[in-house]
Amino acid sequence: MTMKSLPGAFADLAPYLDWALPSADERQAHRLQASREQLQAFYDAILPRIGAILEVMDGYPLGGLPEDLHPLYHLALSLTEVAPHIELYGGSPGVPFAFEESRFVAAHGAQDTALGLPPAASRS
Repeated sequence: MTMKSLPGAFADLAPYLDWALPSADERQAHRLQASREQLQAFYDAILPRIGAILEVMDGYPLGGLPEDLHPLYHLALSLTEVAPHIELYGGSPGVPFAFEESRFVAAHGAQDTALGLPPAASRS
């Protein structure tokens, strides 16, 4: 198993590496298990850095991100998972007044999103 690490400019985000999860399914499960305080702390740490993170990501084509940058990319994707819950749902880990999220199964939810589209999806 490879240790997750971040580029030096983002080393201060290391306490949040447990949010650097490769698949949408894993990010959703992590969000659902987090407390409001954990969601807020993650959001407060990553949001001010998202512009710099995206600048790094913009330097690579889809599916061409070097493996050592995958954890940083996964943190950015976890922010997209958490942000609506902070900004719209009052910090609730779940979606208020909605069906249980476990009832919705993503077709490619287990795929590592840093690798780009699956071969079948990229042809259609």
